[in-house]
Amino acid sequence: MHRPSAPAATLPAAAGIGLRSPHHRLVLEQPPDVGWMEVHSENFFGAGGEPLQVLEAVRARYPVSLHGVGLSLGSVGELSRRHLEKLKALVERIEPAAISEHLCWSSVYGRFLNDLLPLPYTREALDTICEHVLRAQDFLGRPILVENISSYLRFAGAEIPEWEFVAAVAKRTGCGILLDVNNIYVSARNHGFDPQTYLEAIPRDQVWEIHLAGYEEDDGLLVDAHSRPVHEPVWQLYANALARFGPVATLIEWDNDIPALETLVTEADKAERLLAATREACHARAA
Repeated sequence: MHRPSAPAATLPAAAGIGLRSPHHRLVLEQPPDVGWMEVHSENFFGAGGEPLQVLEAVRARYPVSLHGVGLSLGSVGELSRRHLEKLKALVERIEPAAISEHLCWSSVYGRFLNDLLPLPYTREALDTICEHVLRAQDFLGRPILVENISSYLRFAGAEIPEWEFVAAVAKRTGCGILLDVNNIYVSARNHGFDPQTYLEAIPRDQVWEIHLAGYEEDDGLLVDAHSRPVHEPVWQLYANALARFGPVATLIEWDNDIPALETLVTEADKAERLLAATREACHARAA
């Protein structure tokens, strides 16, 4: 296996939204003023039908990112060749600006769990996931992005802080990082670490996309529910992230209690204003 050297993401440094089925028709009839769109790859693995027709029409107007939830990079054993084949066929059909997956596991020897489960941050787990990232990149012929997930427990045998683990995966495989700022904040609150420490550990040139979403709180536990507007502390952490990484393609994620399309666009507009301010600051420093 080789390490692809070309950048994975050609997404614009602008704010985008997740394309969800309740908005398919409206997006085609009244295309919103956003920079790009992201879809869950597995929803478009079919050989044809209306979902693919919608995605192709959207792709004709916007850059598109394919965001996977089922490859299970952190599982032991081989990656599913069938899954990789379906993903590659979709990549060749849509020609996305980016392909991403999660730093997690969700299956055990062909049995799938409907969740994104945290990894034990051990050297063995690091070796396994790096091998699988390289395998996926080799199969697809291009780098992918890997996303940090939120977590609600920590393994007693952890050997590496999460932020160092994420940075090591990118360094060893050449992949990009999809930095989920909401997930950093949620995990920081749940486990009691400083989210700024996380940001400072991530290599600047490997962050190719950022996710923002809304969490819910249950008896002091924060849950990455993707069902609310982005909370103010997450906006503040996002501003810190932009200060460190510069203007990066940013997505508003909303998967539960999906609101009107205009609500997503309003959230994207907030991100776009922060991106614009970051661009201005970068230009001022370069002048």
